[in-house]
Amino acid sequence: MKRLITRGLMFGNLYHVDSPALVERYNRALEHLTGKRTALADFHVDLSGYSPEVGDELEDHLYLNHGGVNRQFILLSTEQKRCPLLGAKFSTSRDILRNFIADNEAQLFALTATDAVAGELVNSVIDISDPRRLFDIRRVVIEADTTTGTLRHAERLARLVERFKAEPDAWFDDVLIAEMVGLAQKSGDLTRNPVQLKNQEYEQRDFWTAHFGGLYLFQSVDKPTVVAADAAGALDGLPVERLLSLTARNRIARFLDENWLVEPILRARGVDAAAILRQKMDFIVIDAAAGAGLDLENLDRADLRRLARTNADVLPGAYHGLAHLLSWAASDGAWPRITSEDPAFFYTLRAADTPLRDLVNMLLAELTPLDVRQLFICHKELFYRSYATWPEAKRAYVADFLAREYQVDKAGARAALFGHEPDMSGEDPPPPPDDLIRRVGPWGAVRRS
Repeated sequence: MKRLITRGLMFGNLYHVDSPALVERYNRALEHLTGKRTALADFHVDLSGYSPEVGDELEDHLYLNHGGVNRQFILLSTEQKRCPLLGAKFSTSRDILRNFIADNEAQLFALTATDAVAGELVNSVIDISDPRRLFDIRRVVIEADTTTGTLRHAERLARLVERFKAEPDAWFDDVLIAEMVGLAQKSGDLTRNPVQLKNQEYEQRDFWTAHFGGLYLFQSVDKPTVVAADAAGALDGLPVERLLSLTARNRIARFLDENWLVEPILRARGVDAAAILRQKMDFIVIDAAAGAGLDLENLDRADLRRLARTNADVLPGAYHGLAHLLSWAASDGAWPRITSEDPAFFYTLRAADTPLRDLVNMLLAELTPLDVRQLFICHKELFYRSYATWPEAKRAYVADFLAREYQVDKAGARAALFGHEPDMSGEDPPPPPDDLIRRVGPWGAVRRS
């Protein structure tokens, strides 16, 4: 993993805690949440305040996420909103934390100027040894305060102020006035600088979780569905209409189609679909060549075509299916019949523009593991696990590619691959090349409108 770290592809863009004041604030929050402290003089933290260095020191990388439920967090700066969330057990946790910071940025900026904000993503579940408990997670409430209880004191002071205003004899209540003065010294002047966090409750109905080998829960669709790495045994009895295994390609394709959750890459407007298909094919060639022990250094597109020609007999079916589709898209070749049984099928899709787009792209990444760029962008946990098992030549190539081609323009790459952005020129985008794509696409059979 050192190669990924040095290229900023792992543990990249973390917030550096490098001053005695910040370290002390972090320790106060850490002790408040866990009863532990760190002796490190500087370290890096992610969006939630988790630090890989502190995890190493404590020999506990779940020190802010015990049990993988109700993740705790430590905010030292609103700049943490730009950081990744490491070791996520739920796909929604990052967005919830980022939205919380964005919704309360001014207040959190003021609070973190003098103290750390510590808190927890709280739901109604504290133990998920039974997978059915996952369906009790509908909303996540964020509980947060500074280590000195600024928000708690402010809330108490606000109630006392209302009482003071309402009671006719409050001016003569020395005890009430003394308590208000004491709280004001801790929370500040509420009339000039009101301290109150808003939007602390967020919905979590559709999500991926790392628990039980990895599950995708789709609860907002007409027929609630779970897609699981292993849909047997412990998952029996889940309160959903459909429980699908990742190996059930036909059923997953039907589920995605019925709910209009995906679209063919060739149908996506403003996208160079041929270029995307070629890149996916290149990744498949790299995997096959690395498995054969071939040298992958300094390869260009011509080298990859040569490798594909000379190793055609060992290339998987996904490559050949994409090649047929590329031939049709780029040079008017024969229309390929690519059904959900074809290994290339899910490589030809991307998520449609729905609220479930990120979750669907994550699922597609797991269904198309040879597309290493999509795997890295959409499912980092699986990418890192897979990376550790690859031949050295493939690890070197992928790390170099991602650093060279993706890191330099992350937003542009994401928009080109997955975005549904309007045309900034104001002109209508060109129609799909043929209505056949809408009616048939890579589905292999005419769809009924």
